[in-house]
Amino acid sequence: MSTLLGRLGGAAAARPWRTVAAWVLLIGAIFGLAQAFGGEPRDNYRVPGTRSTAGMDLLNARFPDSSGTSARVVVHDRGGRALPAGALAGLREQLAGLPHALSVTGPIPSRAGDTALLTVGYDVKVTDFKGSAGLDALRAAARSTTDAGYQVEFGGELPENFSAPNGTAEAIGMVAALVILVLALGTVIAAGLPLLVALAGLGAGTGLITLLSAVTDISGIAPTVASMVGLGVGIDYALLLVSRHVEGLRRGLDARAAAAEANATAGSSVVVAGATVLVSLFGLKLAGLSVYASFGYATFATVGAVMAAALTLVPALAALAGPRLLRRAERRAPAAPAAPAAAGGAGARPGPTRTERWARLVGRRPVAAAVLSLAVLLGLAAPMLGMRTWPQDAGSQASGNTTRKAYDLIAGAYGPGANGPLLLAVDLRKLPESELPALEGRMAADPGVAAVQPARFNAARDAAVISVQPTTGPQDRATAKLLQRLRGGGLPTGVEATGTVAAFSDISDRLSQRLWVVVPFVVALSLILLTVLFRAPVIAVKAAAMNLLSVAAAYGVMTAVFQHDASAGLLGLPHAVPVSSWVPILMFTVLFGLSMDYEVFLLSRVREDWLATGDARGSVVRGLSSTGRVISSAAAIMVAVFTGFAIDPDITVKMIGVGMAAAVLVDATVVRMVLVPATMTLLGHRNWWLPGWLDRLLPELRVEPGEAPAPAPQPVPA
Repeated sequence: MSTLLGRLGGAAAARPWRTVAAWVLLIGAIFGLAQAFGGEPRDNYRVPGTRSTAGMDLLNARFPDSSGTSARVVVHDRGGRALPAGALAGLREQLAGLPHALSVTGPIPSRAGDTALLTVGYDVKVTDFKGSAGLDALRAAARSTTDAGYQVEFGGELPENFSAPNGTAEAIGMVAALVILVLALGTVIAAGLPLLVALAGLGAGTGLITLLSAVTDISGIAPTVASMVGLGVGIDYALLLVSRHVEGLRRGLDARAAAAEANATAGSSVVVAGATVLVSLFGLKLAGLSVYASFGYATFATVGAVMAAALTLVPALAALAGPRLLRRAERRAPAAPAAPAAAGGAGARPGPTRTERWARLVGRRPVAAAVLSLAVLLGLAAPMLGMRTWPQDAGSQASGNTTRKAYDLIAGAYGPGANGPLLLAVDLRKLPESELPALEGRMAADPGVAAVQPARFNAARDAAVISVQPTTGPQDRATAKLLQRLRGGGLPTGVEATGTVAAFSDISDRLSQRLWVVVPFVVALSLILLTVLFRAPVIAVKAAAMNLLSVAAAYGVMTAVFQHDASAGLLGLPHAVPVSSWVPILMFTVLFGLSMDYEVFLLSRVREDWLATGDARGSVVRGLSSTGRVISSAAAIMVAVFTGFAIDPDITVKMIGVGMAAAVLVDATVVRMVLVPATMTLLGHRNWWLPGWLDRLLPELRVEPGEAPAPAPQPVPA
């Protein structure tokens, strides 16, 4: 693999303008195809096999006129005066004239009369509305009402399904990344190169996601998550290659030779690290939800594109930049004769670097370092035990969002349960119509029920729907307990509880169950990949265990931040919220792959030194010394990118940004700089133990150039 990558890097560096032109044409072709044949992102939360889905299927089949999407329009007089009937009648007329509007229910006045609720039913599904078209039409219909001085807000499925694009997070992440790159590489040209490469890969990935949207359902926030991951790993991969290229220039190599060497060494690590991320993303397919598979598709396309850009564009652009990648003082100094790379990969230094001194310190006190770092990780992970998951709704959005304002107005005027009524789907072929009054009476007598609407029948009168309003809001634990009571024996045969709250409850339960399927799958694939790569099962098991600790620490930090009012308020949230049900599985698959990035970067250098010297402990010190600066810079870039996404208005993206920033920070500091070298020092030659039967089974993959068979292990003292 290293030989092929070296040839690829040398060829790209020898013909840089052709390589750049090929990428320009490729991105242009992808965007042209996306413009002509691409689709729109859309969410598909259907969960086959759940009770809420069964109830919704019954309603869609027996109430075809109500199978489309809906929107809620809330009108409020800020002065507390009663709303005039004429203004509401005019609004109703405007709403009835909207495209695809099938019916308008209401207005339903509040007890005080200062708030009114209208519900618009459409004859198409929410995914049929492109972008903000549906919400824009609602605002246009309500313009005369707002011009009259009344507050009009929008909620329900249609407005809540729309998420306005926001490029602020990406911009903040790129600016922060540029600053870190300048500090790490020393020149603006060298710093700008990884950003340019990452943006090229991100552009190609974005076009591919648009094409995927035409053939499968891609979640509305999947492109944002894919951009978050793609931008971070793209800059990291390019940084690793540029750093190794600069090392070659410092040793006197020409641009082509330096590019070939960088691709053969660091490029191999990029391929393995990227492959680990891609393999981990396969775990999302096991989540059991099509919307989750779409996150995997989108991120897979983006990571693959940025990896290809790093391996081809970095050599080309580095060749065009030439010696300008070096600091000005280095360019003025007389060129040193070309020399082969040292085992550690860096040239001779006048004295130990800070990273090298740190590595030696950890090597002298491995037990204390391991125990202390493990205690820190477990302490950070502890809040995870109190994690509560629930799909995010309008009640979790920022206070300035129209869906959040509608949510608050409805809760204040009609009760918190009005934002998430339970729908009882009744099959009158199984339950006689005469038993409906008794059913309604039992529902009304439950202490968790605020109101019960009379049964509404379909045209054939073989089905009915009963709306049950809880006393508590959708995210309240008491609402989930009410649903459990109903399903546990409160509903007769032929009646099923459905609606948004019931569907969210089923989704949360399904994801909690599937997490324990996804985790073993991803861990097993990563173990196999690392064992084949490094031919060291001990290293693979240890890496998987440490990655699990990193993910657990990220879960703990995220729980502590979002499930407490004070810390949630710092992120623009009005109060503490449960962790979104989508986040744990998504974070696990992505973070497990990203954690392996740094593991591969570090272990590739350690193994390179170990194969050259046979010094198990010294190779750990030298490997950490040669990679510590790059890993720290790469991690700082990732943290900056992910932290930028913490300001995204979407609550799920915000959670992912905070959780992934915490995970990368912990992984690159506590794990890679302390726990990994400490445990490797303690294990010594045992790190590279390989039983004979496994040695015969494993294929021989040459990652490092010129790799030789491992030296015979030295006797280990008892």
